[in-house]
Amino acid sequence: MLLLASASPARRRLLELAQIPHRVRVSGVDESTIRNDDPSQLVQQLALAKASAVREDIDPDISLVLGCDSLLLFEGEVFGKPQDAEEAVARWRRMAGGSGSLLTGHALLVRGGENRLICISTRVHFAALTEEEIHAYVATGEPLHCAGGFALEGRGAPLIAGLEGCYSNVIGLSLPWLRTVLRDSKMVQTTSG
Repeated sequence: MLLLASASPARRRLLELAQIPHRVRVSGVDESTIRNDDPSQLVQQLALAKASAVREDIDPDISLVLGCDSLLLFEGEVFGKPQDAEEAVARWRRMAGGSGSLLTGHALLVRGGENRLICISTRVHFAALTEEEIHAYVATGEPLHCAGGFALEGRGAPLIAGLEGCYSNVIGLSLPWLRTVLRDSKMVQTTSG
């Protein structure tokens, strides 16, 4: 059984869609205390901190703990969740018509086995938007809850012109990577091909 160390409903939905049996426990890690100048190392450290925080006192039937964390790297700047609507609007003014890299750190802790730690990057191309479209999207509130200020699985989908790389990674968890790791180590049977 897999334990997901995340409060993200999007990550839970991805596991459900892939029919990977799991439970959820929110880590409560204070992300502001973890710093690293290298964005790919930062998301891996955050993912590992989340997985490690829930690893203790888990049920004996839990053999895997998965922590994830995402951020957007845009023009050399790291974008996590916007702090407020004003910041979200300012970011979207910059991002509209441009491209960035959505980085997701994955930490899979394996009881009695080899732990896995990786950063997966997906290139995201943003649509050119009008000021009215930017304000309308930010007014939904959705960008305030998402790394980079958008949700590919939500109202932000029409604002994405294209992707290069893993689709589910942009939502917060690379299912192809997880499927391969689970299959190769024969840890969990999945129905995804």
